[in-house]
Amino acid sequence: MTETTGSRRAQVTRAALLEAAREVFAVAGYDGASMVDIAHRAGASIGSLYHHFAAKSDLYTTLYNEYHLRQQHRAAQAFRTALAAGEQDALRLFVVGTRAYLEGCWQERKLAAVFLSGSGPAGFGIITRERFGDWLHANATLVNGHDRPLSDVLVLCLTAMATEAGREVAAASTKADARTVIDEVLELMGRLYPA
Repeated sequence: MTETTGSRRAQVTRAALLEAAREVFAVAGYDGASMVDIAHRAGASIGSLYHHFAAKSDLYTTLYNEYHLRQQHRAAQAFRTALAAGEQDALRLFVVGTRAYLEGCWQERKLAAVFLSGSGPAGFGIITRERFGDWLHANATLVNGHDRPLSDVLVLCLTAMATEAGREVAAASTKADARTVIDEVLELMGRLYPA
């Protein structure tokens, strides 16, 4: 077996383990999930699982970090698209990015619900606070320099609103319910900084 073949196989195994962990955590939550169940669902050995991930907490935080990056990418892409279309109002740009984030919460609702539930390994609250701080900084940076700049406090309030709305979107029973939450939250955001 060549190094490239071994590397590809390792990537495929790692991806299967992450997908299995995603499914198991979505059903059982962090505390109820077991490494044996995850390995079994992935069709991998427990040794292979521990080769790729040191512990259940490692799997969980890896899933969380990847989810967080996808959410950042969704919001930034929507923001860039709006900018390219000529939008310069900071609040409208923020709202466009928030819509993409909230739609991502619906698209990945099972995983989002796990992360937004408050469960997780010891120290996970610190990780989520750090990611919130990263997101807050990214939001403040993105809207800086556009028409009608947003204050740091307003960016904080809007980001906190988006986070809590994400929890509600992920818990919505139907896509229509999720859409209602998204639309109402974005409309409320607009009222905080009227034209």
